[in-house]
Amino acid sequence: MSAFLSRSLAAVAAIVALVPAPARAQSTAAPADGWRQFRGSPSLTGVSSAALPASLKLLWTYEVGDIIESSAAIAGGAVYVAAGNGDLVALDLATGRLKWKHSTGALIGESSPAVGADAVYVGDLSGALHAVSVRDGSPLWTFRAQAEIKSSPILVRDLVLVGSYDSFLYALDARSGAPRWKVQTQGPVHATPAVQGDLAFIAGCDEKFRAIRLADGTQAYEIVAGAYTGASPVLDGDRAYFGTFNYEVLALDLATRQMAWSYSDPDRSFPFYASAALSDGRLVVGGRDKMVRALDTRTGRELWTFATRGRVDSSPAVAGGRVWVGSSDGRLYALDLRTGEKTWEFNTGSAITASPAIAGGRVVVGAHDGVLYVFG
Repeated sequence: MSAFLSRSLAAVAAIVALVPAPARAQSTAAPADGWRQFRGSPSLTGVSSAALPASLKLLWTYEVGDIIESSAAIAGGAVYVAAGNGDLVALDLATGRLKWKHSTGALIGESSPAVGADAVYVGDLSGALHAVSVRDGSPLWTFRAQAEIKSSPILVRDLVLVGSYDSFLYALDARSGAPRWKVQTQGPVHATPAVQGDLAFIAGCDEKFRAIRLADGTQAYEIVAGAYTGASPVLDGDRAYFGTFNYEVLALDLATRQMAWSYSDPDRSFPFYASAALSDGRLVVGGRDKMVRALDTRTGRELWTFATRGRVDSSPAVAGGRVWVGSSDGRLYALDLRTGEKTWEFNTGSAITASPAIAGGRVVVGAHDGVLYVFG
């Protein structure tokens, strides 16, 4: 090789090294034995690595005493679920036996528990975020925002991230509850933050999608979504996806910070409130038009639809090539991820707006009748 060619190749290599590499998708599926937070993992993909029986049967139920809008968490062989009356309940996953119950002293809405090594975290409608002991449910600390918390807490490193209707996204020390930083938006923070790499992402009621640095809470960038958003974003490398109240599902390109595509049904105008699941190139999302849809993640093209009998505010979960999703018609459905064909259903007789949690060979979901249903 000539000296000139060697110098040229070295120069090219140096230039390439300076170009930022595209963001790579992290391990986005929840492990087979745990579903520690809303949507299973920090990227909020709603995917589990767990293996499930070909045909499910009801194993046990537990009555918590009030409506369940919050999605369950599963960790260490236990199920954690929050009731509307403010009780946070820990149950044995195998048997349904009560391990402990903690009363937060306020009503709980959609904020779903997140489970760390030593603590379980959940928000309430008074604006408090509670940390209680995994071992016995005893209180560890409480942080108070200025308005209700419907956002689900997310654990990343030594931080707990949670949004509030006071317009702030908070980062708290996971051990003490001490605030590390907060960032203000221009509207309520209803959605749960997603995390990828060194950034947290929130889709907001202020019609903006924001990237926030975990280190100090400064904003890295924002993308105008142009629509009020209640759904939490799902992340996959350089893409973020979420539905809006403007009857659209959006795909944002995080590298170019532009809209990659938008989907809307030409015949229906209903909001997308549920968060989407992402698996095998398919974005699966429920709508308030009673439909579940799968969209091609590259193009936004509709791949299949499935009609339920009620609006779908339950965020779908995926495991083993099947989609599990609840509906306000009271049914939990299993759909084939590839075709959308129904493979199984169970009628609880009460609306399901909570999202399924999957781990340890079990599918867990709560309903408005105050019953937690566990299948396996």
